[in-house]
Amino acid sequence: MAQKQIIVLTGAGISTSAGIPDFRGPDGVWTKHPDQMQVYDIDAFLTDKAAREYSWRWQKESPVWNAQPGAAHYALVDLEKAGMLSLIATQNFDALHEKAGNSPDKIVNLHGTIGTSHCMKCHAKYDTADIMARLDEEPDPHCHRRLPYKGNMPCNGLLKTDVVYFGEMLPEGAMEHSIRAAQRADELWVIGSTLEVFPAASIVPAAAQAGVPITIMNMGRTQYDSLADRLIHDDIAVALPELVEQTIAQE
Repeated sequence: MAQKQIIVLTGAGISTSAGIPDFRGPDGVWTKHPDQMQVYDIDAFLTDKAAREYSWRWQKESPVWNAQPGAAHYALVDLEKAGMLSLIATQNFDALHEKAGNSPDKIVNLHGTIGTSHCMKCHAKYDTADIMARLDEEPDPHCHRRLPYKGNMPCNGLLKTDVVYFGEMLPEGAMEHSIRAAQRADELWVIGSTLEVFPAASIVPAAAQAGVPITIMNMGRTQYDSLADRLIHDDIAVALPELVEQTIAQE
């Protein structure tokens, strides 16, 4: 018998359980310090050297970059090892699912990721850790890739993390892929998302319309609670490992 396939939509709540402060909640970073939203403002980043330097420095010093996965992240690795994880669609850009050990091909970073970066000119890919390591020497990082068609001169394009900044499009195909996976899955689990941010939240009604059973695990209520077959309002760091353990045992 084929194993149950579960798609998981994760939001800030899974990362607050690992020590990353919420951005949008009542005590969120942006709620209390709206000026810090400029860290992720694409227009400022493109046009203002000081804004770029601040953006890079802020990201390097932020809990988002320095956090380690928590028990809830490792539980999803167990779900994958059991062959029951179809996809993680995450609204978080902290790369903690990758750090925990989930396969990159099982993760869709709906809002991008801080784990990787790119050149905005030649589109070369970078590991963000390499850029962070030399940030003191180069506070406004540029691309050092040598271009054969330009006489081996360095590209010198701006480097930017793969986080989706305000004013940027979501990664191409990310939503479509996630919605298709949700409609085909045996279950959808929503973990730690308020389901207030679109288009990510639209995965839930799409799954419901396809008749997919939905579990919502979140400390507060969401606008789609009425679509859920199971609501869990417990501490995610405890409740998700328990849910994964029970689900694997039932198979």
